[in-house]
Amino acid sequence: MNKATNSLITTLVVLGVLVGAFFIIRGNTTGATVSEEVAKYIGEHAVLYVQTGCIHCKEQEDLFGENVKYLHIFDCAANTDNALVCNLAGITATPTWIINGERYVGVQSIEKLKELTGYK
Repeated sequence: MNKATNSLITTLVVLGVLVGAFFIIRGNTTGATVSEEVAKYIGEHAVLYVQTGCIHCKEQEDLFGENVKYLHIFDCAANTDNALVCNLAGITATPTWIINGERYVGVQSIEKLKELTGYK
């Protein structure tokens, strides 16, 4: 092989390793779930408003894995009984967290939720 071919192969290998590392790191971050203790605490100190079919809402819920069951969640979809609750709460976008009377719109990290709820 000539020098140009070796250089191209080396570049492709390095690029492949970098892309693979990105997906491994990204996969570990999004695949990690919060502990039951943390989920219960956040659930006791916050309300999460979501909407069926909202990809960002699913992303938020997925951060909790199987412990999502400990969250206090209202589905604001128009065809649910909670739609009125969401309307009265002034929810205009989902996901929205209400924590200590403050509104936080968008996906929040577990670290941010722990901070906002006062988890120690």
